[in-house]
Amino acid sequence: MNVFQADLADTVGVSGLFDMYRQFYEQKTNIEGAYKFIHSRLTNKDSVIFVVKKGEEYVGFTQLYPTFSSISMKKAWIINDLFVTKDNRKSGVAQQLLQSAMELGRQTNASYLTLETALTNINAKKLYEKNGFVHDTEFEHYTLNLITVDNNG
Repeated sequence: MNVFQADLADTVGVSGLFDMYRQFYEQKTNIEGAYKFIHSRLTNKDSVIFVVKKGEEYVGFTQLYPTFSSISMKKAWIINDLFVTKDNRKSGVAQQLLQSAMELGRQTNASYLTLETALTNINAKKLYEKNGFVHDTEFEHYTLNLITVDNNG
């Protein structure tokens, strides 16, 4: 298995994974929308995407967005997406992706990495905790939904 940072040449492969990721979170398939979204992220360089390939097959990805910490006055990263195809779970792919994300944080002298996952995603929570991520019990997080996610992207 090979983990690396995606570029425009990986748009089709990453888009397929991204579409499966959205379906995991109960969105309808939208491969065209997924392609446009991933292509835009890679073109604009407003996210960092790591992928794992097994031979020629894309089997997992993680997408990170930069943000900043006012308190530490440093960069920080949001691990917004992390997905591994069903047949490749529990094979070390997620660990490789998480390691790449942590290394990016270190290389960019970031203050922290943060992520969210579904309450029911027990395996992911175990992985994150095994790697030193701590469940936040100090701060409450609030969200204002400005749009309802539609299935058209």
